[in-house]
Amino acid sequence: MPILASEIEAPRIIDVRVTEDTLSVDLSDGRTICVPLGWYPRLERATPEERANWRLIGGGVGVHWESIDEDLSVEGLLAGRRSGESQASFRKWLEGRGARRQGG
Repeated sequence: MPILASEIEAPRIIDVRVTEDTLSVDLSDGRTICVPLGWYPRLERATPEERANWRLIGGGVGVHWESIDEDLSVEGLLAGRRSGESQASFRKWLEGRGARRQGG
């Protein structure tokens, strides 16, 4: 009997590592997904402390970085989806970071 795609359980995220140029996500099925950090401009611009401050969401279906307001999903990573944020939204986010750094 064939297995339906809806019956296959998607892997969950179990660990995350962010370097200066790579995002690596370990999955519950033993795979590790590595993607260029440039795919996610907020993570690329984040400090090492901000990159290290992540938490799993939805029991591991995604990962969230509170301080930079970034969320990534297993589904998106497996599909090879880059950030879908508009340039206008990203510019606004960058401006807000500059204001916070200047005490504003």
